Amino acid sequence: MAIQAINVRNQFKGKVKEILRGDVLSEVDVQTPWGIVTSVITTRSVDELQLEPGSEVVALVKSTEVSIAKL
Repeated sequence: MAIQAINVRNQFKGKVKEILRGDVLSEVDVQTPWGIVTSVITTRSVDELQLEPGSEVVALVKSTEVSIAKL
């Protein structure tokens, strides 16, 4: 499934710099041209998105939430 449209205006394209895996939650650091954006997502999502250092992603920021979409 590809993202065709999204209502989140604050989008930061970057690459995964580091993943700190936990049993349930993981911390994903994304290096963007404007600095590092950190997201806490489920470890299951990390696995399903097949995220690893170097993966190209988009950090989607809405209020206090940061989501990640793999490119």
